[in-house]
Amino acid sequence: MRFGRPSVKWPRLPKMRLPRSRRAKRRLVQAVMAGCVLALLPSTWTYAATGGRVGETGQAPDRDVAMVFGAGLWKGEPTPYLARRLDAAAELYRAGKVRVVLVTGDNGREEYDEPDAMRSYLVRHGVPDQHVVSDYAGFDTWDSCVRAKKIFGVDRAVLISQAFHIRRAVALCDAAGVEGFGVGVDDVHDTTWYYGGVREVFAAGKAALDAAFQPDPHFLGERETGVTEALAGGPAR
Repeated sequence: MRFGRPSVKWPRLPKMRLPRSRRAKRRLVQAVMAGCVLALLPSTWTYAATGGRVGETGQAPDRDVAMVFGAGLWKGEPTPYLARRLDAAAELYRAGKVRVVLVTGDNGREEYDEPDAMRSYLVRHGVPDQHVVSDYAGFDTWDSCVRAKKIFGVDRAVLISQAFHIRRAVALCDAAGVEGFGVGVDDVHDTTWYYGGVREVFAAGKAALDAAFQPDPHFLGERETGVTEALAGGPAR
């Protein structure tokens, strides 16, 4: 005995009607163009705010501190993208361009420790442990910048990230009171790279709001002396 399929009545979706008159079509096109312009304004702001202050490692000025933003872990080790950032920081340290590396990342749960993985990588690549300082509450770019200023007392730094992210980082750190020069690390232009570029268009909108309203980070806490002690030659932890 065969059972027929139950009869399902799908709701009818309203039909989209395009404007018919020339004037209405013109207004629709103008509205779409205006929306695109508004969507790109935050990205334009990041470029305008960072003109002349983004380059490669060889163009970085001498600064006491290099600041590396987290970019994820894979099986407890830095992802390839994060490794490139750390390589750039180690290169700047070995060249005498910076004296201390501040690694800022996510340690929101016990089994995920981005800053310590970044520290271990730097030590393996020639940066002395006492010259690495860890920020365990850098949950996003704005938090990292604010904490660098308010918690670690950083006024100027070389900021290190991928090229698609670095301008937003420099603009946000400026807004938080950290004068930054951005080193944009190049990388393989794979799917992750293009995804990062597209994501930045939307992230720039949040960045503009952060810069305008300057919310408190997810976690602020008490002032830490790690950077000051590392610069003075004492313990960095």
